[in-house]
Amino acid sequence: MEIEYGTPVTDKNGKALGDVGYIIMDSWSGEPRKYMVRREEEDDAVFFTPEQVAEVTKKGVKLNIAIEEMEQT
Repeated sequence: MEIEYGTPVTDKNGKALGDVGYIIMDSWSGEPRKYMVRREEEDDAVFFTPEQVAEVTKKGVKLNIAIEEMEQT
């Protein structure tokens, strides 16, 4: 299953982070390099890479990393 815009994202502890709002593609390979989740309650954004994805289901994306360990802007 592919990660698409609007897909809900949770960290490894089950904490809801938000929905995928932007997908950064590699211009050379055409593959996704990073995904951005805008966190409205925190007024910031979180980025994760395909390597940080534990599983993708119909319900959403679960990461293999906790929010505290992630890149935030």
